[in-house]
Amino acid sequence: MQPGVRVCVSNRMLLSLFKRPGRSFGCLPRQMSRWNHQDPAPPQENPRVLITGGLGQLGVGLAQMLRKQYGAENVILSDIKKPPPHVFNSGPFVYADVLDYRHLRELIVNNRVTWLVHYSALLSAVGEANVALARKINITGLHNVLDLALENCLRLFVPSTIGAFGPSSPRDPAPDLCVQRPRTIYGVSKVHGELMGEYLHHKYGLDFRCLRYPGVISVNTPPGGGTTDYAVQIFHDALSTGHHECYLRSDTRLPMMHISDCHRATVEFMQTPECQLSLRTYNIAAMSFTPEEVAQEIRKHLPHLTVTYNPDSVRQTIADSWPVRFDDSNARRDWGWAPAFGLEELVSDMLISIRENKTNEAFPRS
Repeated sequence: MQPGVRVCVSNRMLLSLFKRPGRSFGCLPRQMSRWNHQDPAPPQENPRVLITGGLGQLGVGLAQMLRKQYGAENVILSDIKKPPPHVFNSGPFVYADVLDYRHLRELIVNNRVTWLVHYSALLSAVGEANVALARKINITGLHNVLDLALENCLRLFVPSTIGAFGPSSPRDPAPDLCVQRPRTIYGVSKVHGELMGEYLHHKYGLDFRCLRYPGVISVNTPPGGGTTDYAVQIFHDALSTGHHECYLRSDTRLPMMHISDCHRATVEFMQTPECQLSLRTYNIAAMSFTPEEVAQEIRKHLPHLTVTYNPDSVRQTIADSWPVRFDDSNARRDWGWAPAFGLEELVSDMLISIRENKTNEAFPRS
């Protein structure tokens, strides 16, 4: 297939290719939030976005960014958990289990979805503690999403990760194309997703897009079982107790990124015309630091911070198999990626944001 050429496969053909035993393609009404309606599509060509795993670290913030550009009614968050009131009232939210193919298909068809952002996954450390569940969510759920994206000619975004690399990968820096061979179920499932998406793009024209995220640092979502979560917890500990116990060695260098850069990269990537993309999966980078380096930067604001190091064997082994830096030169060349936050800006923003959140919790607005 020539670059930039899109093939939209007919539903009838896809039913013969992808329909699995026991799947029904009928549409049934489902209860949605107050934003659900059946109004005609607006005349402008705004995407209709569905985000799976929307209550994790990344979904709510991405939805906010997309809603500012395309309107709240055009961006639907979904998850298997109940959303907090402020999320439920900020835009469309639906219950969706990525393992329930029939229900997911109903949501896509009934809501005229054109972009699908697939965030549902078990992260690295949690996945190693429950491999069977990680395999089910990260691989079976992915296949459901791939099938539905192909059937409905969707633009599909599936994030990958620093965890998609392994001990035999180049580490400083890791390029877009190299030996990967990860040693966690999370990493294996992400490499599987990268390759399946690329295969379906070349075979059937699926508009598949993937970014390898570094460790993502944010204020509003608690750590979710990732190996880089210390880089979030250390800020909360610095402001609350003044002490942080780190589960990695002090010299463990890993690539990191502020969440606003992560969201912006995702939106800019999804907006890029296909003809500009030389790859379907790109690295994106912002900074790379060790626990001791981020602690030293925090001490410029909070000199009392103390850190002890008690390496956890599982997470340390995982971190030691990952790259210390990403080469993101292809993303910078093809679609103009450039981060806004370095370590100094990240530390300052995190401390200010956590303080603001604590103030708002203590003195809620009436």
